[in-house]
Amino acid sequence: MRGHRAHRHCPGFTLVEVLVALFVVALGVAGAAAVQAVAVRAAGEAGRLADGMRLVDSLAQRMRANPAAMALPDAANPYLQFDFHGAVLPTAPASCYGSAGCGPAELAAFDLFETAAQLAGRFPGGRMRVCRDAQAPDAAGLLAWDCTDTPGAPVAVKLGWHDRRAASDAPDAPAVFLTIGAGAP
Repeated sequence: MRGHRAHRHCPGFTLVEVLVALFVVALGVAGAAAVQAVAVRAAGEAGRLADGMRLVDSLAQRMRANPAAMALPDAANPYLQFDFHGAVLPTAPASCYGSAGCGPAELAAFDLFETAAQLAGRFPGGRMRVCRDAQAPDAAGLLAWDCTDTPGAPVAVKLGWHDRRAASDAPDAPAVFLTIGAGAP
């Protein structure tokens, strides 16, 4: 009876248990990779919004530093005519750095050129508009590119850019909106 041995149950893992454990680990790794991808995308979007806010704030500060141009009637105010979208920059004006002695109109042209250059460089396909606007965001929290141009309405700077995931090449609704003043001077 030597040839017939009693079958003993050996403790250990079966192949099925090992495969189930590997499947659970693979699900965990895939989930962690998906969370990482979402975090990287969110960080990129937050960085883009922060860059946009800095650009809008920079133009707002330039406008505040040129009160003579801001005091002009709306139709003659160069800042309120700014609606840049595209990669073609306006003609470069004379430099107004240091003691260049620029007047209000030259300083406004210089400010708008520099802003357009930064917009074209940082936000390809982006759009920035400065106007008087009294409208509020819609129910979804989105702003419109059109402006009310109501005399005495606050001066607003709107910035938007093309979302790479969007089907259209047009800039999305303004992502950054800054109200500069409470109304006409």
